[in-house]
Amino acid sequence: MFDARTKAKKEEAIEEFVDETRGEAPVRGFLHRAEHPGGGFLVLTHGAGGNCKAPLLVSLGELFAASGLTVLRCDLPYRQRRPNGPPSPSDAKTDQAGLRRAVALMKNEFSGRAFLGGSSYGGRQASVLIACEPSLVEGLFLMSYPLHPPGRPAQLRTAHFTDLRTATLFVSGTKDAFGSIGELESAIQSIPARTKLISIPGAPHGLSQKSNRDEVPEVVVQEFRKFFSNL
Repeated sequence: MFDARTKAKKEEAIEEFVDETRGEAPVRGFLHRAEHPGGGFLVLTHGAGGNCKAPLLVSLGELFAASGLTVLRCDLPYRQRRPNGPPSPSDAKTDQAGLRRAVALMKNEFSGRAFLGGSSYGGRQASVLIACEPSLVEGLFLMSYPLHPPGRPAQLRTAHFTDLRTATLFVSGTKDAFGSIGELESAIQSIPARTKLISIPGAPHGLSQKSNRDEVPEVVVQEFRKFFSNL
């Protein structure tokens, strides 16, 4: 349990991050700096219906930074253009360009290993990008990967999995309507890189809920550290 002084100190360590360089995809979000800047970084983004202020992403940013990993949680370009509503299929390439730009900006400022990930749609776009550009980061982190639309298990979003050659950690809830744990386990077998799937019992697509909102971020950070410790 954190006291008020600890909370205030954590909030002071969060910086607004904005880059609108002409000719580049815009990057906007919040930076959680680790105490030692050489410990690597994670670019972390949101799902289709949300933004980078999602409580789970904020908690992860704080915990990762406390563990030594600097985090940039950022809004995808489609969310920067409009505050509400889901992305359209035409947004995908621009959103991937935004993630590529975010990683490049972080590499300019921070040393150590680079990681990229996100929740649902954001993680999906991160994985498509890394399937095409495997050397961009050392690791991929996918929460609540949207394996298929709810109720339509035949419409798999896995065509790029066979091209993923970057170590990938999946985290998914056992009550996720976008893909069961069994379906995800089966799909992950087509990935030629090292992978691991962490299941969160009773969790829906959003992973965090009232009954587990303190536990989930801690489990995720712990499993992330274990999985990527030997890269």
